[in-house]
Amino acid sequence: MTSNSISKFRVWIIASRPKTLLAAFVPVVVGSSIAYHDGKFKFDIALVTLLCAIMIQIGTNFVNDLYDFIKGADGEKRSGPERVVSSGSLSIKEMEKGILFIFSFCFVLGFYLVSVSGWIILLIGIISIIAGIAYTAGPFPLAYNGLGDIGSFIFFGFVGTMGAYYVQTKGLSELVFWSSIPVGALITNILVVNNYRDRSEDKLIGKNTLAVILGEKYTRIQYVLLMLFSYGIPVFIYLTFKNDIIIFLPFLSLPLAIKLIKMIYSLRGSELNKTLELTAKLSALYGFLFALGILA
Repeated sequence: MTSNSISKFRVWIIASRPKTLLAAFVPVVVGSSIAYHDGKFKFDIALVTLLCAIMIQIGTNFVNDLYDFIKGADGEKRSGPERVVSSGSLSIKEMEKGILFIFSFCFVLGFYLVSVSGWIILLIGIISIIAGIAYTAGPFPLAYNGLGDIGSFIFFGFVGTMGAYYVQTKGLSELVFWSSIPVGALITNILVVNNYRDRSEDKLIGKNTLAVILGEKYTRIQYVLLMLFSYGIPVFIYLTFKNDIIIFLPFLSLPLAIKLIKMIYSLRGSELNKTLELTAKLSALYGFLFALGILA
């Protein structure tokens, strides 16, 4: 490969936002751990599900990069990391081709899941891709109308976790339903921090995220409440489904959660980039500890 091709390859890697991809791993890991707990785990199906989840996340990131630029949300005052379209590293046409390729690849890959788990998976896959696009594109983009947080909770929590379980078991359970709540809550908190950091800039360009609507005080409360729900679920599962202290493994991540709450109450602007990074790491750490607690 030439130096130019290596440079372009790196640009696409940056556009995929690797640090956000943990959000695609966690629902599949937790859903698969419950399938294993129920004696129905299938490695090949779990692997393809994970690949599809990663592709949808990357595609959503591409769409977000492109349409935030088109809508003027990536101005010079932006506190977050540089975007590849706004920086000129990729053209609009290049990004459009990237979006088409990644979602097409995901769609084709998903037919394996349809073949082993039924046509309902095709419907879920199509809805997930549409939601990924509609997050920032289309006539009523979720991120611009205060619905991004709800969409994140539904698709990373219920759809991602329960879907990963369903494709392996062809059914659902109460345990996987309740387990999907902390997954969705902590991944949604990644978006909460992002929007909390950018709320002033977003308000100026008419991007009405939930953080813009709620304001500083209540966005912080939202962040804390999602934390509390997440750490309350293992207690509920212990009392209801699995009377084993090992289910409290996620509490090992509690010191990080407390640190993050302190950070969101004390940091501003670009200082919150570290909070964003650690919130993503918390969602992954909690998810893997939760999965271990289910497996043990």
